[in-house]
Amino acid sequence: MALDISTWDLACQFNNTDHHTELNGTDRLIVRRGQTFTINLYLNSDSYQPGYSQLHITAETGPQPEEQYGTRAVFGLSDEINDTCWSAAFSSPPGDTVCLSVCAAPDAPIGRYILTLDGRIQFDFILLFNPWCPRDVVYMDSEEKLAEYVLAQDGIIFRGNAEYPVPIAWYFGQFEEGILDACLRILDMNPKHSRNPGKDCSGRRNVIYVTRVLSAMINSNDRDYGVLEGCWKDTFDGGVSPMSWRGSVQILRTWSSTSCLPVRFGQCWVFAAVACTVSRALGIPCRVVTNFYSAHDTNSNLVIERYLNEKGEIDSSTRDMIWNYHCWVESWMTRPDLPPGFDGWQASDPTPQEKSEGVFCCGPVPVRAIKEGELTFKYDAPFVFAEVNADLVHILKYNDGSTRKIVNDQKVGQKISTKSVGRDEREDITHLYKYPEGSAEERQVFEKANHQNKLHQQQANPGLQITIKLSTGIRKGCDFDVFAIVTNKTEEDKKCRLVFASRAVSYNGVIGRECGFKDLLNVELAPGGERKVPLKLNYSKYCTNLTEDNLIRLGALLIDYSTKEAMMAMRDIVLDDPEIKIRILGEPKEKRKLAAELTLQNPLPETLQGCCFTIEGANLTGGSSITEKLESPVEPGQEAKVKIYFTPTQSGLRKLVVDFDSDKLGHVRGYKNVIIGK
Repeated sequence: MALDISTWDLACQFNNTDHHTELNGTDRLIVRRGQTFTINLYLNSDSYQPGYSQLHITAETGPQPEEQYGTRAVFGLSDEINDTCWSAAFSSPPGDTVCLSVCAAPDAPIGRYILTLDGRIQFDFILLFNPWCPRDVVYMDSEEKLAEYVLAQDGIIFRGNAEYPVPIAWYFGQFEEGILDACLRILDMNPKHSRNPGKDCSGRRNVIYVTRVLSAMINSNDRDYGVLEGCWKDTFDGGVSPMSWRGSVQILRTWSSTSCLPVRFGQCWVFAAVACTVSRALGIPCRVVTNFYSAHDTNSNLVIERYLNEKGEIDSSTRDMIWNYHCWVESWMTRPDLPPGFDGWQASDPTPQEKSEGVFCCGPVPVRAIKEGELTFKYDAPFVFAEVNADLVHILKYNDGSTRKIVNDQKVGQKISTKSVGRDEREDITHLYKYPEGSAEERQVFEKANHQNKLHQQQANPGLQITIKLSTGIRKGCDFDVFAIVTNKTEEDKKCRLVFASRAVSYNGVIGRECGFKDLLNVELAPGGERKVPLKLNYSKYCTNLTEDNLIRLGALLIDYSTKEAMMAMRDIVLDDPEIKIRILGEPKEKRKLAAELTLQNPLPETLQGCCFTIEGANLTGGSSITEKLESPVEPGQEAKVKIYFTPTQSGLRKLVVDFDSDKLGHVRGYKNVIIGK
């Protein structure tokens, strides 16, 4: 006996809150798979009779829904909910209002759905992955981790270098207006959907498939309506510097509102941060990871070879690179396609570097597979293994054409970092990617991965040693000294050549112009002797050579005339930006206007022009950025100071992300944690 339904109520406020989607808004139904949601049905009469009343229900997603592909489900009323498949049951006593409980299968495809009751009543809803559901492959059993990796709308990404990791705040904003729609649109715009919509929508039940699609679609290198275009040049004509982005929201909104044209421009931390936003929006626990001294191995031989001439100049013709740091994402899921033991964090990389199965994408690959050297496991294990394990070999080309391997102890894959759960501190996760250096386990991994270079490596113990030391208080705008320290640990007199050079460098390892240089042809050292050679770096010289990364690479090459042996020390300096002082004026409460007082002192010996402050933050600035320009230039030593007003919309702990821009300093970043009361 059919029900005579008059109207219905999707109970969006209740359902969305119960499914942890209420921050997306409560004007439409957004639920998670494997978990019950309720619909109130208002009947024209007491037509509901337990055991006799029937309800025919279909749930459909995609343009070609079919039961065999899981994109169409047909089911009726049961006595109780079955959370292993699509099911429905009444959960209220008989009357003219009944409460219908519906549960989506825990492996149903995610996306936009139409639910039809008795072939005549239809309504839409959105279905997401459910990391709160033990039957879902993205299940995470810690509320603290779920708060960080799914619900947190802001976070910290680490840049800088291994000696000096620099935290920057990022506004992920996965619950801001329009972002979930943009994320679903990314799935619909991917070429696999264009080629076979039914198969693609069916694939969306599989988080491995979805993660791989996102890895390809966050970049636009395949001319596939991807979100971001990469640019690693000195100028960013036709777009904006990757340094100017403070969050993902503006990027995703711009992409969605411009007919899916790629947004210009991104670099690795931007690609990773946008991928993190999209993953969290779809319900996949996700975090951004930074690998310091990251190898880009283009020929899969696990060796990065760099050739230098006698002046210490590097041959830049090779595509193999060592990036100062490189960011990717890790997503949490089980891997039923692999042997047991490889569930948990999976690395994937949306930055376009090399093609995988004909497309610029990388992963997901279990982090555990990288640690264990399982290079046959899907997807792209050899490339990620090389990023954290490749051997860096420097070779000196003498003027007479002969070559000699340079002794250098720089290691790839250092201080692999992510934000700590619930705190802004750096968590070192290097141990998840590799065993301790020199351990028996590390050797076993290298044997499994056939990493011959590492296996045959012997600890060099040269009689001559060279290191680089820095003076204190190195910051942008000042002159400072750096030192090459040469030590003779032999029992003989030594006569050497020392080349001590400094050059601007981009974070991806591209060497720029010289900032200071010294070539000493006759460095004499008695047995046990030591010599400290200074090199002065003047702001007047390095100021115009620096890239926005604020990095200078120091290299000291020592050549022993008697043996022709060469040793090298290398070190990168991060030049500190000035601090942005942030004061919140007023009592931070929901829907109450506040002011941020922002102050920055000009550290440079020259005037700053075109100065402006910009703020942005989840549930703080209305989903957009707010900019205040300074009317006058800022002289050396003077303060730039503004007040920017904003009105928080949600209570809780939030990050106010601040950017200062000018002609000479470039983008300076800061943030302040603000607790918004109800």
